[in-house]
Amino acid sequence: MPVVPSCLLEPIWVEFCALIGGERPPYSPAHPLGCHRRRISDRVVFEHVVAALVHGSGYERIATAGCSDRTIRRRLKDWAERGIGQQVHALALAAYDQIIGLELADVAVDGCITKAPCGGPLAGPSPVDRRKGGLKRSAATEAAGIPLGITAADANRHDSPLLVPTLHAAIGQLGGLLPEQPTCHLDAAYDGTPTRQTLTVLGFHGQIARLGIPAPIQATKRWPAERTNSWMNGYGKLRRMTDRNPAIVTFYLYLAAAFITIRQLIQRARTRYRWDTRPTTKRLKRRQLPGALSSPSSKGAELHPMQHSPVGVRTAP
Repeated sequence: MPVVPSCLLEPIWVEFCALIGGERPPYSPAHPLGCHRRRISDRVVFEHVVAALVHGSGYERIATAGCSDRTIRRRLKDWAERGIGQQVHALALAAYDQIIGLELADVAVDGCITKAPCGGPLAGPSPVDRRKGGLKRSAATEAAGIPLGITAADANRHDSPLLVPTLHAAIGQLGGLLPEQPTCHLDAAYDGTPTRQTLTVLGFHGQIARLGIPAPIQATKRWPAERTNSWMNGYGKLRRMTDRNPAIVTFYLYLAAAFITIRQLIQRARTRYRWDTRPTTKRLKRRQLPGALSSPSSKGAELHPMQHSPVGVRTAP
């Protein structure tokens, strides 16, 4: 069985394949003999990377006879250094905005601390785990909880210094698409003059919880960010980051954000549009797909609703 529903995997792979330049031939035409070892398909490696993201397993554990752990590491490093994860997430945001519409008048930012036992430049002593290696993830979301921008830092970093890179990342992923004077909802950890000055410079109106004053999260618009952090922690690699390369860490964060965006797009479009493979239930079911990590008896993959919606919306070629 695939590690994610086919209706999520297929649209992500289509855009991913286009961004990396399409499938390369199994043999390099520049090789002088033309008979070197066959190149592993990018689709096969991509399925293994998604399996590592979902399960959080080491590459040696998810490696198969058709794809070694060294191939996964080498291809993953190349994709991460090219920023493919950020580009896929940006395309997912554009598709969601075109079909459903992003609610950018209210933006929430919050941080989350997870484990990083293998260390690295983005790992630090965790204040909530007896100073073991930890990673802090700061995410900006819109009013419905769609992740807009993500920044990673060591676990002992305070939330407020991460506000600027997080908002800059969100603006970059949206291509500068923001309304006039949006409201940024923050918890009491951001309460301070530097934060208010930063929001003013970036053109945001700040709604920050006051220190010492009880503010139930249900009574504010900060809860979508908390829910998004919970969604992202559903991916094993984000709960326990074992990679040390900052580019690979960022790649996994944005790839998970792309899956979350597409999942929410399908669930919200299910009640607005009709297409041939529209899910009949809110829970997206997994289906067999041809590939190294799936059963060979598969009959095909489910298509994404963006390819069959009545408005004719498709993602970028």
